[in-house]
Amino acid sequence: MPSIIHWIRRHRAASIVLVTTTLLLLQTSSWKVRQDESFIVPSIPISTHPVQASTNFTPPFRTRGRHILDALGRPIKLASINWYGASESDFVPGGLDVRHRDEIAQLILDLGFNSVRLPYADEIVSDNAVIGTGVIAANQDLLRGAPQGSPLRALDVFHAVVESLTTAGLLVIVNNHITQATWCCGMNPCDASWSNDWFGGQLLCRVSQTEEDWMRNWEKVMRPLVGNPLVLGADLRNEVRGLWGTMHWEEWASAAEKASERLLAMNPNWLMIVEGISSANDLSGVRERHVQLSVPDRVVYSAHVYKWSGWGSLRPFGGRSYEDFAAEMWKNWAYLVAEDTAPVWVGEFGTPDDQTDGDRNYWRHLVQFLSQVDVSWGYWALNPRKATGEWESYGLVGDDWDWSSTRSHDRLADLQRLGLNFEGRYS
Repeated sequence: MPSIIHWIRRHRAASIVLVTTTLLLLQTSSWKVRQDESFIVPSIPISTHPVQASTNFTPPFRTRGRHILDALGRPIKLASINWYGASESDFVPGGLDVRHRDEIAQLILDLGFNSVRLPYADEIVSDNAVIGTGVIAANQDLLRGAPQGSPLRALDVFHAVVESLTTAGLLVIVNNHITQATWCCGMNPCDASWSNDWFGGQLLCRVSQTEEDWMRNWEKVMRPLVGNPLVLGADLRNEVRGLWGTMHWEEWASAAEKASERLLAMNPNWLMIVEGISSANDLSGVRERHVQLSVPDRVVYSAHVYKWSGWGSLRPFGGRSYEDFAAEMWKNWAYLVAEDTAPVWVGEFGTPDDQTDGDRNYWRHLVQFLSQVDVSWGYWALNPRKATGEWESYGLVGDDWDWSSTRSHDRLADLQRLGLNFEGRYS
């Protein structure tokens, strides 16, 4: 046994591949290709005039039926952009080497978004690494603002970015994206859940944490934000999927309730955002098992919809008819909206610069469906590149992180159909 443990420690990457492959084979053996179903989509309220995203809101916020309401009782539509980087190996939101964070916040506002989903990795909390000057080259004031003799750390930068966004009038949704700081989401089982202390977790996982560690990390991230009224709340965990997609809704809903109660004890006005299982595709379990909190009217559910989405069916959305796609959306999450049960925020979706036929098919269907149900949404992503330097084909800005580098105006035009207040300064 000691020799096996020694081999696992020395060959962690190989061990992860071995475990993942085994789980994949087991899961694949249970999959069945689902045949087309004669499923008629129940009546979904169709909006002929989608609500425009606005920064005219008064905190705090709450939920009522399918809506998020502000303090004056006005429905609020989230038109969000994902600004990532603090979830990756640089430990800070992207672009801070090119533009001041205030300028990026203003760019987001100019593009018409009213909110930002800001992901972080648990590793930036547990390690809180010292940040080098290179990744914040355009934000040297952060170094001058640090206490004398104290190094600038990852959480200092994260909180400064939140402050810039909310000072610009944008809402911020903080998102626990991944455990170890890297691109999400691959086949690594160590990042498939909010905790990875299952048998062998500390041996296999470079960053290992318990459920309690996860909740304490959340408290550490959110504590400095308690007094900021434009921090809308917490997107509790990105794309939970268990060990190769085997997560059960009951397990995740229970953990979400525990974390939510800890955060609501800090600020009862925050909204708690709970994603679906199977990489945020599936919220069907909510029908039988709601997330219930001690503070009422605080739960928002979240779905992610990409071309390749559709766990277990082996029929990605890029190849489906609109009727088939709409039926899947209904069963996965749209029933919550149509039945006026709870708000749903489609927190991630996107499409690349150069679209294949499958990309175009998926995107056309998604825009049509979202314009009908008129829900809050979040586009992935703002960034032009990943921390590795790889081009982000889904990004909306270029390497200069400014208006002149804005790309994909056809996508922005489609997002206007969904309520984006983009003025179309370029035709």
